[in-house]
Amino acid sequence: MARMMKVAIVDDEEDMRQSVSQWLALSGFDTETYASAEDALKVIGPDWPGVVISDIRMPGMDGMAFLKRLMGLDSGLPVIMITGHGDVPMAVEAMRLGAMDFMEKPFNPDRMTELAKRATQARRMALDNRALRRDLAEGAQVMGKLIGTSAPMERLREDILDLSQADGHVLIDGETGTGKTLAALALHATGPRAGKKFVVASCAAYSEDALTAKLFGPVEEGSTLPLVEEARGGTLVLEDVEGLSLSLQARLLTFIKEQGSPAETRIIAICNAHGEGRTLEDALRPDLYFRLAAHKITLPPLRARGEDILTLFTRMAEQFADEYGCEVPELSAQEAAQLLQAPWPGNVRQLINVAERAVLQARRGSGSITSLLMADNEDSGPAMTTEGKPLKEYVENFEKMLIDNTMRRHKGSIAAVMEELCLPRRTLNEKMAKYGLSRGDYL
Repeated sequence: MARMMKVAIVDDEEDMRQSVSQWLALSGFDTETYASAEDALKVIGPDWPGVVISDIRMPGMDGMAFLKRLMGLDSGLPVIMITGHGDVPMAVEAMRLGAMDFMEKPFNPDRMTELAKRATQARRMALDNRALRRDLAEGAQVMGKLIGTSAPMERLREDILDLSQADGHVLIDGETGTGKTLAALALHATGPRAGKKFVVASCAAYSEDALTAKLFGPVEEGSTLPLVEEARGGTLVLEDVEGLSLSLQARLLTFIKEQGSPAETRIIAICNAHGEGRTLEDALRPDLYFRLAAHKITLPPLRARGEDILTLFTRMAEQFADEYGCEVPELSAQEAAQLLQAPWPGNVRQLINVAERAVLQARRGSGSITSLLMADNEDSGPAMTTEGKPLKEYVENFEKMLIDNTMRRHKGSIAAVMEELCLPRRTLNEKMAKYGLSRGDYL
């Protein structure tokens, strides 16, 4: 839906303000009037949804000073100047400073309407383009949090980018701790609903009555809107969707049907029943399941992501070391192999916890990655995965991690990396090419 553009009319003469406002209002514009530039500046700021018509000669801050202030706030704001006879050179100077156009008194009302129309159209397009750039930047930022270069993560990012442009609802499945809510945010941030509401509701955190009121109302006095209304036009994420009662499933199905197709509000259902001996198809009525699962994404478990484990551990350890004000713990080849072999039942969430504890241990000068992994896996089965890998693969993963960490620490200085790793230039270049590492990524 196109945003409504305003027209701010700034003139110290009340008769002039009112006549311009009345004419533009009759032409369908939403007008606001201000007796001085100082009053208008209390309201108009960056990304203000409208245009400005201002007289050049005013007491206090005149039109030229006002124009300079507006251009400083938002250089893309269309400003139309009103000039008296003999002020044309001043109006030309105003256009040099950034004014869109000018009108001489007495002016032609039809020309004023045409200028206002052109100005508001240009403003709407400029603001829409700005919003789109912000949304794209946000989408890129969120996608950047899906760290990893493994084949499963490459497929996940491709799936998210493809499905973000689709109309249907989405089901996200995967083991606990794999980042399903982050994937939902990425779907939202890279699609046409970016910039609209992104609302998350846990279907397991409330009683049936409380969840019903939270989703559909009625809300208590002073509370916010029901979540289905708050998310309208955007994305509604239902975590632990398998926890919906049959009556709530019926209410949700009715809500989905009433939206029609394409849906005004996209629903992303997150299933956390993975690995519990049941499926979402068992938990939901078929007509609701097939609507929610119009598209499906399954997040890969951490143990299937290979060298991503080392990349994630290093990034998390660096963040925690910065937070706690200490050095990043260095991994030995043995510890790197243990990280790659661990089963990671808690997936990325567990890895983050291990990275934080490793930093805290290193700050105290005690402990090891081995002890952390043993403690984590005491109650979760074997300490290592049963999926054996060749020694060569572990060595290569460790080698890539070591070069990557050193390059980032030295901000791409080849000489410093060669010295620290005791590698000749040719060998370092060959290994960087082999592992897909580029010096430009570290500058």
